[in-house]
Amino acid sequence: MKKFMILLLALAMSTFIFTGCGDSNRNTSQTEDSASDETADAAEEEPAADAESEESEAAEEESAAVDLSILYEEDDSMINNYSLLAVNPDAPFVDANGESVSDVAINTAGAKALTDWMLSEEAKTAAADFGFEEYGEHLFYVIEDGPSSEAEIPVATDETKNIRMSTTTSVNDSGLLTYLIPMFEEAYGYTVEIFSAGTGKAIANAEFGNADLIMVHSESQEKEFVDAGFSMVLDGYESERLTFLYNYFVLCGPSSDPAEVASAPSVLDAFKLIADGKYPFVSRGDESGTHTMEVSLWPEDLGITTDAASVEDYTDWYVFSNAGMGTCLTMAEEKGAYILSDKATFLTFKENNGVME
Repeated sequence: MKKFMILLLALAMSTFIFTGCGDSNRNTSQTEDSASDETADAAEEEPAADAESEESEAAEEESAAVDLSILYEEDDSMINNYSLLAVNPDAPFVDANGESVSDVAINTAGAKALTDWMLSEEAKTAAADFGFEEYGEHLFYVIEDGPSSEAEIPVATDETKNIRMSTTTSVNDSGLLTYLIPMFEEAYGYTVEIFSAGTGKAIANAEFGNADLIMVHSESQEKEFVDAGFSMVLDGYESERLTFLYNYFVLCGPSSDPAEVASAPSVLDAFKLIADGKYPFVSRGDESGTHTMEVSLWPEDLGITTDAASVEDYTDWYVFSNAGMGTCLTMAEEKGAYILSDKATFLTFKENNGVME
């Protein structure tokens, strides 16, 4: 009897052990299944997280995008012509104090070589095509009846290889010269040193004897340069001023356009709307070609000129910056202000999300 009781007890314990193990295995299985479900849920949630990340990145890109927009363009008063002028080696060069300077060396042969190439069919075609693929529109146009050249361009020598070009921030900031000049240098062995500033400063740099040719866009200042004896007629050409390229100035401003300039009947009316409402406006203020054009568009009774003193009564809305085009566009973007720009530089600014190198 005792043995029988012991046997029953042993059997009962065995049953308990196996049952417990089964439950344990079921619990482990359930835990594993639960973990598997959680992993699956997490996997299902990942696309949502990725979507949120993409939305966040898109929002960041949108917030970084430039709000400044072209509001008025292609008015006949806004054509922007570019000219090449070779520096006269016998010009009355002066220093920064206006004192005469002698023994100035001008590389006339190099200036002619670069001028001949810039006016060649190759260069003009390249200039006309510049930026079209990227922006879907032309940044510069060739003047159809402008000067041209079929002259044979000599290879650089030790005496002629270094050419100094003084030019505007407009053609430099737009990337045009960065695109064109390497073609010329690679083909003929020259090295072109580019000084970039507003037209007034670019011309002054040549008057100091620091340039062999200039490329600028202010007819009145160019004529003064010629009349003062600083330019010369190169062999094969009929005048000192070789106007061969153009684009348009554009009036830009915040996309909300609080002055409603986009609906103005003319650019002169657009500028009057800005002045009447005292809406923020950023001016180059540097006697550049753009600055010269801008002051010609304000109502005459305001008396605005390229002289800083002429805008002393307008400092609550008019910013006289004395800076280059890229810097001024950045200022206008930050201030929600209106600004006159050459179209090429503005499109470059817009494409680069407001970053100008």
